[in-house]
Amino acid sequence: MLTAESSLCTRPGAADPVASWTMPSVTFLHPGGRRETHEAPVGDSVMDCALDNHVEGIRGQCGGACNCSTCHCYVASPWFEQLPARGEAEIELLGYLETRRDNSRLGCQIVLSDELDGLIVEVPEKIPARD
Repeated sequence: MLTAESSLCTRPGAADPVASWTMPSVTFLHPGGRRETHEAPVGDSVMDCALDNHVEGIRGQCGGACNCSTCHCYVASPWFEQLPARGEAEIELLGYLETRRDNSRLGCQIVLSDELDGLIVEVPEKIPARD
């Protein structure tokens, strides 16, 4: 028999079916001050959120494989300090950018979690050239 409890979908590995489909929000700040906020499922990347919502300035040309820099963004404090350290491939790709800052990250490498709900990222003024 199907009950209300058994009909809830649960993300694999999630203990609580109600809390398993949370949607953290990400705010994208654009040059000139425009801002837009979107939600995305836990486990999606900042790049996924941007592409799903047609955020101008985030292209994600490699589809999230960490092979380009077209999802480059700046992560505002205190969020930046909460992120895992950059991997070697991300460090290398960021090294090629003229617009790199200390708080630069590739959006494909930022995986959304409940702890990142409210994340604020700034979209660079200059979009990287096609890789």
